Amino acid sequence: MPRSIDLNLIPPLRALLEERSVSKAAERIHMSQPALSASLSRLRIHFNDQLLVRSGNRYEYKLTPLGVQLLARVYSAELSVERLFTAQDFDPETSTHVYTVATSDYSMAVLGGSLASVMRRSAPHVSLRFENITVDIVHRAPDSLRDVTGALLPHGYISVMGDEYQDVFVDRWVCVTSPTNEVARDGLTFEMLSTLPWVSTFSSRDQMTPPERQMRMLGIEPLVEIGVPSFLATPEMIAGTDRIAFLPYSYARRLEQSGALRVFECPFDAVPFLETFWWSAVHSHDPEHLWFREQLRAAVEEARLTPAPPPNV
Repeated sequence: MPRSIDLNLIPPLRALLEERSVSKAAERIHMSQPALSASLSRLRIHFNDQLLVRSGNRYEYKLTPLGVQLLARVYSAELSVERLFTAQDFDPETSTHVYTVATSDYSMAVLGGSLASVMRRSAPHVSLRFENITVDIVHRAPDSLRDVTGALLPHGYISVMGDEYQDVFVDRWVCVTSPTNEVARDGLTFEMLSTLPWVSTFSSRDQMTPPERQMRMLGIEPLVEIGVPSFLATPEMIAGTDRIAFLPYSYARRLEQSGALRVFECPFDAVPFLETFWWSAVHSHDPEHLWFREQLRAAVEEARLTPAPPPNV
């Protein structure tokens, strides 16, 4: 005979396992510490395991082996229970769902505004939130995507994200300079790539843009003078200097139109890239998630980006 199960213990279990602290978990799910401590006692009795144990003499806790196993399962369990008791047709006109997308500043700049516009037209009460993509999110994918709607990031940028994805739009790399750069006034040559100073994005050797990796494979070691963490910082770093940089064309063309920089084709055949939406398999069949993926397609058209080709094309 299985022991009776109190589904109300699932949120405290998840908070405790993820926070590894009674006080932080209580604050997160808006419970008093005594109430959460009582829940922890019940959970320990149910699983016949401590789940959290003191680490040395400090007020820090680590998970028991069973706690580690439960941590990998508790999110899906909580989501399944939520779906079970809220199962209904998704209605964009009345939905108040919050969509959270992890992405780069570049994707926010070229697609974010259009995505917000197309969503608002058919779902005026939903919310759209962007979070900065981090190395931790990428390296822990697809597990790291369970708590967000998904992530926008090209194929092969750092590591494989997972099996659930939708190619969104195609972009290509271009070289950019300051409009006042006299050295490259008539265009960039292959030789200039190794003589002019560079502004590099994600400038460590294990985190570089694909054209930088290609350039090194061609035997060109760029003279990286400045490293920046985002594409949005690049124009300021090349303004009034002889520095050069790589940028995605869809972003660079906007800055060229405003006179902030000059755009050149790469002196070598830089491989184009697919900006792709990645998500956890636990979301694949959610009606609100299916709807969101359709909005991405509409946003690409509104932003006048180049749609990704259909699969297997």
